[in-house]
Amino acid sequence: MTKQTRPTIQVPFYDLRDVHEAMGIQPQIEEALLRVAASGRYLLGPELAAFEERFADYCGAAHCVAVGSGLDALQLTLRALGVGEGEGEGDEVMVPSHTYIATWLAVSACGATPAPVEPGEPGRRGADTFLLSPDRLEAALTPRTKAVMPVHLYGHPADLNAVQAFADRHGLPVVEDAAQAHGARYRGRRVGSGYAAAFSFYPGKNLGALGDGGAVVTSDAELADRLRLLRNYGSREKYRHELRGVNSRLDELQAAVLSVKLPLLDAWNTRRQEIAARYTEALADLPGIDLPAVAEWAEPVWHQYVLRSPHRDHLQHRLAEAGVETLLHYPVPVHRSGAYAARRPQPADELPHAARLAREVLSLPIGPHLSDAAVDAVIVATRSAALTLTGME
Repeated sequence: MTKQTRPTIQVPFYDLRDVHEAMGIQPQIEEALLRVAASGRYLLGPELAAFEERFADYCGAAHCVAVGSGLDALQLTLRALGVGEGEGEGDEVMVPSHTYIATWLAVSACGATPAPVEPGEPGRRGADTFLLSPDRLEAALTPRTKAVMPVHLYGHPADLNAVQAFADRHGLPVVEDAAQAHGARYRGRRVGSGYAAAFSFYPGKNLGALGDGGAVVTSDAELADRLRLLRNYGSREKYRHELRGVNSRLDELQAAVLSVKLPLLDAWNTRRQEIAARYTEALADLPGIDLPAVAEWAEPVWHQYVLRSPHRDHLQHRLAEAGVETLLHYPVPVHRSGAYAARRPQPADELPHAARLAREVLSLPIGPHLSDAAVDAVIVATRSAALTLTGME
């Protein structure tokens, strides 16, 4: 039997070594790490304070509270708002049906229930931003609803004006899941300038650390103070605990690395936007493919460039054969995952838009490190793969 060989990857999806080398920042990162190692201060020190101030200012917020992960940022914000606390058993939080599972897990971790809201219909003009549809919020509202958590998915801002108008009518806080949207703008303002936004600094994010990390930005001083308590065992003074807090503190090493990268974020995002524009222009005429839409009020930062096709698996296979690595964000809808499959009886057609997206999404390589030649290779391979779909329609 002939042994099959795996295709040679010429354009990897994302490699942090390539990013650091191509951006020329490895020396600065090493310098920052050595500085912290020599300082003897590794938690809640000057590197963290400096980064929090810089990132709050970058987002247009008064406060930044950095924590151990993006999931913690979401969960602790909900806890700070009292979701699931005390008599809050049975609380619900509105979340998108199509998102990474962390959005739902943050709600569950508070003892509350995720209440999924579908995106616009896939394939309908202007709907393929993949985001929670504000038009569907009223139908999902119940007396148990305690908050709304829109996600700025793939780096495209959610329609915050429409979400906030709904929330204001019903007296609900809006907690933005901005884990994929560092630097994105909504109607000219940076994501994070609202009431509360949670970010992730997972290494592959637009602004990524060398490990896990996250932060909440807010201009509400009371919320920021409560978050600082919650992240540090519920304590502001050693051995005096005001709340049932947790241990979730961004360490000095990660804060120092993020401070190196933050001044470069806008330039990196600009490069992502240039690549996305090239993809959109070069692939717009292809059969069997729907490209991501951009709302007129949005300036996305293209954490991912996600197209759709009913022949997604065929496309991915052909691209792999051509040496282009792609990923699926996300191939299993959250409500069908093992973590949530038993939450209640689920009809086969529940959340059909999320289920369809899970079958059709495909993410092309994108990042500030990609050369023009690599982008050309992705375009050529995608056009070639897509043209083979003509007979499959």
